[in-house]
Amino acid sequence: MSQSKLITYGIIVFVALIAILTFSNATFLTIEAGERGVLFQRFGGGLDRENIYNPGFHVIAPWNIMYVYDIREKQIDEDMKVLSANGLNIQVDVTVRVNPDYNNIGDLHEKFGPQYIESLVRPEVRSSVREVIGQFSPEELYSTKRNEVQALIQENLQESLGGNFIELRATLIRNIELPDKVRTAIETKIEAEQKALKYDYILQQERKEAERKIIEAEAKAESNRILSASLTDKILQDKGIEATLQLANSPNSKVIVVGGEGGNGLPLILGGN
Repeated sequence: MSQSKLITYGIIVFVALIAILTFSNATFLTIEAGERGVLFQRFGGGLDRENIYNPGFHVIAPWNIMYVYDIREKQIDEDMKVLSANGLNIQVDVTVRVNPDYNNIGDLHEKFGPQYIESLVRPEVRSSVREVIGQFSPEELYSTKRNEVQALIQENLQESLGGNFIELRATLIRNIELPDKVRTAIETKIEAEQKALKYDYILQQERKEAERKIIEAEAKAESNRILSASLTDKILQDKGIEATLQLANSPNSKVIVVGGEGGNGLPLILGGN
C-alpha cells in the first residue's frame, strides 16, 4: 500500500473518530435524578411539550436538542424596600420556596426558558410584596398583622406562579424593619397601652374585692338581725343553764348563785380560782 493511501485512510479514520466523538455527546444523554427533559426537534415539529423525559439514559438524534431542567425545590431570598400605606419606606426580607411543575416543563420552557427564576419568579415576588405591604400601616406591620401579610403574599403568589407552571411551596417573611424613630414611637405606644391594660385589670380586681366585702358585710348584718330576732328570754335562759352546767363540771372552785342578778334567771358567778 502506497504512502498516499495510508495517509488517506488515516485522515478518514481520524475524521470518523471525530464525528463519532462529536455525535456521541449529542446522541446519548443521561438525565440525572431530580431533573426532567424537554426535547426540541429541529426537523420534526419543534418543541415537544407533551413528552417529558424522566431521569435515565436516553438516545436522541444528533440534530435535536434536549433541554434539561432541575426540578428540585429552590429557595429564593428577596431583600427589598417597599412603601407602607402611609408612604413610609420599610425594609422587608422575604423567602419563597418553589419548584417547576413536573408535568409542564415544556410549557414553562416555551414561555420563560431555563432562566425562569429571574424572568418570572423574582418579578412576581417583588410585585406581590409591594402590593400587599402597601395595604398596611407601619404599626400593623410591626405588631399585629405580620401573619396576615405573609398569608396574603402567599395567596397572591400561588395565583400568579401557579398559572405559569410554578409550584409555590412556602412564603416566609424573615424580617420587617422600620426606621428607628418610627419603631421607637410604636414601642412607646405599645408599652403605654400595656400599662393601661394592667391598670384596668388592677382596678377591676379592686372593684371585685370591694363588692365581695360589701356582700360579706351585708350577709353578716342579715345574720345578726336574724339571730337577734330569734333570741327570746327562754332561749337565753336555756343558754345560761348550759353554761352553768359546764362551769359546774369545771375543776376550778367557784361560787354560783342560781337565779342570777336582776331576776333574769341567769346564773351569777361570784368567784373562783
